[in-house]
Amino acid sequence: MDTRDPSAPSRAQSAPADNPTRTRRHGGGITHDNTRHTTRFVVIGNHLVQHKELSLLAIGLSCHLQSLPTGAGADIKSLAARFPEGPTRIAAALRELEAHGYLRRERHRTQTGRIVTRTVSCNQPHASRREPVDTGCPPAKRTPPPQRRTVQKALPAVPQPSSTAPVLLQTAIDLLATLRRHDPRLLLSATETAHLMPGVAAWLERGVAPNAVRHALTTGLPDEPLRRPAALLAHRLTDRLPPPPPFRTPSAAVPAPRHPLRNCEGCDRGFRAPETEPHCRDCRKVAAPA
Repeated sequence: MDTRDPSAPSRAQSAPADNPTRTRRHGGGITHDNTRHTTRFVVIGNHLVQHKELSLLAIGLSCHLQSLPTGAGADIKSLAARFPEGPTRIAAALRELEAHGYLRRERHRTQTGRIVTRTVSCNQPHASRREPVDTGCPPAKRTPPPQRRTVQKALPAVPQPSSTAPVLLQTAIDLLATLRRHDPRLLLSATETAHLMPGVAAWLERGVAPNAVRHALTTGLPDEPLRRPAALLAHRLTDRLPPPPPFRTPSAAVPAPRHPLRNCEGCDRGFRAPETEPHCRDCRKVAAPA
């Protein structure tokens, strides 16, 4: 006779399909053996590690980025050298994090004019997007912040020439006005031209030809749009200023030799001439053949 326990379930129960990570009722699933960290740790939010749309690679990569110190390499090349996934998969994971607000890539210009990309890791995607965190409370009314006026930064100082000759200054103005022919991005206003003109004149008075000055200002410019071309030109005029030409002592004029006074053998008149010349100028003319 069958003596099965009537209270036992007829079959094993499975976790609901909509939540496969839910702990099974029969005692299976994960447990935790945690020790409190006191050093070398980073706080990661459950909104990231339990994200329903991010891939496992993207979640792990975001955790790694949040643990890095400021200034550490976070570009695709550095990450591919650190992990075995390769640049293609790492690039895809970075795009996932960027799309969900866990990552920003910003372009910045260095003091030398070079464009660099900075990676910003965000532990709160709402904070990176400047959106309020959903607390379940109705949003409070906000007063729009006052509009800030954009103050244009002053252009960097440029070298000053020792001469203010009109020809020198006009040559400098003409040179600046023709830069746009070599690069349309170097279209300067009258105010910018007047500010840069002394710097170009300082180059010209140091013996640099106008074509050489133009080449120094227009060669090697970044491919990106120039936000402040006049500031870039002012930096180059100062940073690449050549030294003054070498000082040369003016050569003293050699005085003409002073010959001794002697008498002409033809007319006995006194005159000055080398010892090899026995006659004065008039006697030489008479003796000269017609």
